[in-house]
Amino acid sequence: MRNLNAAPQVRALLIVNPKARNGAESDLDAGITTLREAGFNVEFFQSHSPEQTRQAIVERHRQLDLVIIGGGDGTISSAAGTLHEYQLPLAVLPLGTANDLARSLALPQNLEEVFAIIAAGQLTPIDLGSVNGRYFFNVANMGLGVKVTEELTPEVKKHWGVFSYLKAFFAALMRVKQFKLRLNIDGQAYKLRSIQLAVGNGRYYGGGNVVDEQTRIDDGQLSLYCIKPQSLWDLLTLAPLLRDGRQRQAKRVFQVRGKQIQLSTRPKGMAIHADGEPIAHTPAEFSIVPEALEVIVPRDQTCGEL
Repeated sequence: MRNLNAAPQVRALLIVNPKARNGAESDLDAGITTLREAGFNVEFFQSHSPEQTRQAIVERHRQLDLVIIGGGDGTISSAAGTLHEYQLPLAVLPLGTANDLARSLALPQNLEEVFAIIAAGQLTPIDLGSVNGRYFFNVANMGLGVKVTEELTPEVKKHWGVFSYLKAFFAALMRVKQFKLRLNIDGQAYKLRSIQLAVGNGRYYGGGNVVDEQTRIDDGQLSLYCIKPQSLWDLLTLAPLLRDGRQRQAKRVFQVRGKQIQLSTRPKGMAIHADGEPIAHTPAEFSIVPEALEVIVPRDQTCGEL
């Protein structure tokens, strides 16, 4: 853990997805003022795509001490590989619907408070998850989770707000189909039938669901759970356990933690989404990248509290 403000002046690039700003212009302007008063040299950049974000970081990486990204989890996750490549610290502005990475980092949802935390400059290392060479912060999933993402249209987000994930979940339940799954986790083999598989690096996903009550974003392990085929009623009774990461208490849920995961499915080529975005297809190899990035967290936040 170190403090960014040890440098004479902090050179920061603030990247914002304009679609995720949701009327936050005045908060952003006030936040930039807060950072400049704290000695930050801030450049503001609006990005309309992951490629624009990557290019902005690549072009400036030698002149940067910090990259601040404002947007949803997908926007922030799309920059994970570039930040890791150039070993640039990250600060998160929660401007999305779910803001699960911000939750894992114990950041508040209020932008004024977040800018004050960024100005304080406390950094701590966190892990990244990797699937088929692509990085993610929170959770990668397939099956039911992918159907939920497909149901989570911009219109649903706009009209349902924080309840949009619940709306999408119930719609996805009517579409999900079971699949066969072969797993190898740190050398241990398993064969299962499933309707949902999730592999978590961070603690939160899907608008505040907990992937595993034991998981932290800096614990050096991946957390996997697999929901076996079951009735609609059983799934509904399972929902409260899934919300709190206590699904290991249910009989028809397989749960394990590990560092290396290989999996294949039947049917082949199933879509894998991570942090709300399509990222890979099966067969897949997952791994953990310990202490991959430094991120801004609240002052006196210890690793064990993330």
